[in-house]
Amino acid sequence: MYKIQTLNNISAKGLERLPRDSYETATEINNPDAVLLRSYKMHEMPVPDSLLAVGRAGAGVNNIPVEAMTDYGIPVFNTPGANANAVKELVIASLFLAARNICQAWEYTRNLDGDDATLSKEVEAGKKHYRGFELPGRTLGVIGLGAIGVKVANAARALGMHVVGFDPGITVSSAWALEAGVRQAHSVDELVSRSDMISLHVPYNDHTANLINAERVGMLRKGGAVLNFSRAGIIDDQAVVDALESGHLTAYINDFPTNLTKNHPRCITLPHLGASTDEAEENCAIMVADQVRDYLENGNIKNSVNFPEVNMPRAEECERMTVVNANVPNMLGQISTTLADAGLNIDDMYNKSRGEIAYTVVDVHGTIPREVADVIRGIKGVLKVRVLD
Repeated sequence: MYKIQTLNNISAKGLERLPRDSYETATEINNPDAVLLRSYKMHEMPVPDSLLAVGRAGAGVNNIPVEAMTDYGIPVFNTPGANANAVKELVIASLFLAARNICQAWEYTRNLDGDDATLSKEVEAGKKHYRGFELPGRTLGVIGLGAIGVKVANAARALGMHVVGFDPGITVSSAWALEAGVRQAHSVDELVSRSDMISLHVPYNDHTANLINAERVGMLRKGGAVLNFSRAGIIDDQAVVDALESGHLTAYINDFPTNLTKNHPRCITLPHLGASTDEAEENCAIMVADQVRDYLENGNIKNSVNFPEVNMPRAEECERMTVVNANVPNMLGQISTTLADAGLNIDDMYNKSRGEIAYTVVDVHGTIPREVADVIRGIKGVLKVRVLD
């Protein structure tokens, strides 16, 4: 029986993927094999010795101590793309909000007083302050061309916009998914200087902190707009607000309110609504449950932020062992030698590394004696060993 601790509410559609006859799920649970969460901050949470996997029902993992989990030999899973359509729809809606001054005009109308005749006069007198622009022919710069960025770029093209994208780590699948009309920028500076509006879809890390700073804000075309539905800290809010005050920018729309931006008349700040749809929550929960289950039962790894991707079919009449170890020389040789010394025949083996971690899956004919697993656990550099029925 696998024990799964849920640190946030996880959609029932996802939890249904974990059969009740072999999985116990609860918010409070002792010695969990895995943890499922959304926004719960794990940094101060003690790590149980029993923990084998962490699954984040979402893309960002800033709330998880990924490096510490790696040191413990624990893979951290996320769900890239599961909420992509939800975020894309909000970004596209925000393009219209920025272009047509919709929120500001609504606020103006809500604060009018008087009878209907008076309101009509006030409306006609005030609407000139909320003149906007149309999207076709404008250029949208998309920084980050993962699952969300690709959808945003393609949707903007369908609206008649020119689109320029930048992502030095773009995958082959993302490149294939892009509309042919999306143009490539070779740097962030080039992208910003060619754009009327920019939308960011990158993780927050040391390389992306204040990615859009005062210098780059100044490169945007006059009257431009900035959209951030990625993470707080990627944009220098003060630089954007200064550009709004000077008239260089016309709008700043983001999902991460601060005291600097939440009441500014040219800022539209939303309460982190990017993935807040029923469909996105269900998709994320289903994906993460499937990934964690496959890891617990078969040792396979998909969409881990700290472990290599591994998918090895189970061999018949074999028992499976998985080994997590430091990525140093001769680890695979020591594992193989230990199995051979025990008279065990290897049917299939897969080894892959990622950074400082390496992961081995091996199918052995018959049964693996637990004392053999203990010998492998004793090898210097081995972090975790599992024998799967």
